[in-house]
Amino acid sequence: MTSIQRRIPTCRTGEASHWRGVEMDAMRSPHEDRPSITRKDVALHAGVSTAVVSYVVNEGPRNVAPATRARVLESISSLGYRPNAAARALKLGVSELVGLVLSDNANPYFAEFSRAIEKAATDEGLSVIFTNSALVQGQEHMQVQKLVSRQVDGLLLASTEDDPNLTSAKEANVRVVMLDRSEPLRGFSSVGVNFREASRIAVEHLIWHGHRNIGLVSGSPGGLTTSAREQGWADALRAAGLPLGPIVRGEWGRNGGYQSGLELLADPHRPTAVYAISDLQAIGLLRALHEAHIDIPQSMAVVSFDGSSESEYSWPPLTVMRQPVDEMARAAIAALGRPADATPEHRSFTAEFIVRQSCGCLPI
Repeated sequence: MTSIQRRIPTCRTGEASHWRGVEMDAMRSPHEDRPSITRKDVALHAGVSTAVVSYVVNEGPRNVAPATRARVLESISSLGYRPNAAARALKLGVSELVGLVLSDNANPYFAEFSRAIEKAATDEGLSVIFTNSALVQGQEHMQVQKLVSRQVDGLLLASTEDDPNLTSAKEANVRVVMLDRSEPLRGFSSVGVNFREASRIAVEHLIWHGHRNIGLVSGSPGGLTTSAREQGWADALRAAGLPLGPIVRGEWGRNGGYQSGLELLADPHRPTAVYAISDLQAIGLLRALHEAHIDIPQSMAVVSFDGSSESEYSWPPLTVMRQPVDEMARAAIAALGRPADATPEHRSFTAEFIVRQSCGCLPI
């Protein structure tokens, strides 16, 4: 199990082988009134067999004399023959496509994670098809089935469920790697961070600042990652001999954080510090505090989890536990490329503690 990195400044309170591997039915000509150009048309124009055309566009399996190859390529160009990449996948059994199902593409954290995945996939010559379940379990299952039907080479899934239905992927022998996992899922490789330890360290920092009543802004109970973050909050308080502060649960996102903030403010024993288990909830919380003219961090300090870019541009900038999306993205793509008989593994990455102004360390 990895430890948590801290990056804490001095604390002061206050995309010819254009048609490589392509075996296809022809696509429609660019001219709408012209019929589609087929491989047979190319063969007639070049004076060769259709098999030779296939060898040229697929760069094999048999070699073609340079002069013949040049003639075929000239015919392809003259006739406007266009390869059909989908048929290539059906013929060769490889799509060079990775499917990615996100749980919430409106969340800046997942937007940044998907961008990192796209870069890691591109570095390996792969393309990514992005889909979004929008935090709806039935939608997630449908997106997985659609991607499997597209014959993706692999599937990356940031699931809304702890034990998602992956029957369609298993039946099609599509490898799946789970994202954003706090614990392994039997039979699948996965990546994530130690959410519990990271949360504990974040709350310990608030305790170091002298806070004794530390609240929690969370989402719906039950999910493993949610539970792990909440447990880390409780671990820190119990280890310090402190009571658990108020817990407010709301919908995921800015509005949920805002409504949670209003609820905390109505508590006659409102906390002097809050740990929000996602950046978006923390940003909604900040709005509620600003509207109530609550000084941050003097009257209420805030720390959050994820470390998306949005956290750096809130006011005040949020102290966060940052998930290493670039490292996790590379590991997830690498896991898709492991041998088929390799034992699935869970990679737990190091979260980085980044101190900014919302905790009280830096002057505003």
